[in-house]
Formats: sequence, structure tokens, C-alpha cells
Amino acid sequence: MAKALQTTTLNLLISLTILLSFLRLTTANDDYYNSVVQRKHGFKHEKLTHFHFYFHDTVSGKNPTNVQVAEAPTTNTSATFFGMVAVLDDPLTVGPEPTSKQVGRAQGIIAMASLSDVGLLMSLNYVFTEGKYNGSCLSILGHNSILSALREMPVVGGTGLFRFARGYALAKTYMFNATSHDAIVEYNVYVLHF
Repeated sequence: MAKALQTTTLNLLISLTILLSFLRLTTANDDYYNSVVQRKHGFKHEKLTHFHFYFHDTVSGKNPTNVQVAEAPTTNTSATFFGMVAVLDDPLTVGPEPTSKQVGRAQGIIAMASLSDVGLLMSLNYVFTEGKYNGSCLSILGHNSILSALREMPVVGGTGLFRFARGYALAKTYMFNATSHDAIVEYNVYVLHF
């Protein structure tokens, strides 16, 4: 009985020591953050901005903007190209014509990530190169079921004038060439930002 009491007391002391160490660690690190005054950092009023542009995805030719960098052993036999990964640096333009004024670039990684439909996992930055938003970018991360007439993807953040941005992007295929796999996609992007 005395031995059981000693074991229980020892276990209790060990548990208490661990708990006190944890409490000390969690309270000791409270100096790594503080509240900030939003206005002091330029965050006054949130606004909604609508962007309309065309995304030119070129897979063929001498200067492709979409390049495959990896594939699974089964990618070429998969009906959905599952496992294919590509990087892209596609121009964003005001109009659907390739000669239309360029306003930015879509840069990032796409992966065929669905066994059941032709669906992309898109991790992209829309890097703006013109006007008020020159140098700022929006980050898109989400599923793009490219055979659907209208697709929606989340805007998960941004940089520059888009710090703390959130919103959504609507994509609609404007043109797709079944032989070359080149495409032009119309985008309407709605973003809440400061």
C-alpha cells in the first residue's frame, strides 16, 4: 500500500512538473506579439474591387507559358491526366486578343489532382504590372474543374495593395484549341482589400 502511494505521489509530481513547465513556456513567449492600430498601418476602410481580364495559357510552340515539369507513372493512361504538374507564367490582358494590353502575369503551379474529372489544383499569383496595382499580387489557391462552364476559386491573400485580401475568382473558357491545348480564359475577380 505504501509503495502504491509513493508511485501515485511520484506520478502526480511528474504531471505537475510537466504542467508547470508548459505554463511557463506559454506565458514566457507572450512578448512576441502585440495589438496594432489599424489606421497607423494604412488599414482604414475595406473596399471591394472587381477585375476583368483574360488569361492566355500557351502550351504549344517555341515560347510556351505553361510547361509540364512532372508526371506520375500512370498520368498518360489516366482519363483525367491525374498526377501531371506544370508551372506557368501566363500573360493577363485587357481583351481576349493576344496583342491586347498586358496588365499582369499569372505565375504558379497547377496539378491535375482529380481521379474523377479534369480538375486542377491551382496555386497562382496574379502579379499586376500596370496602373495603380503595379507591383501588387493576388494569391489564388483552389480547385478548377476546367470542363465546367463557370469555375470559382478563392482569393486567399495578396501582397502590396492586396495585403489581407480575400475574395473569389470566376473563370470561363473563352477559347480552347483541342489540338495544341492552348487556351484563353476570361476572369472576373472580386476582392475585398484595404
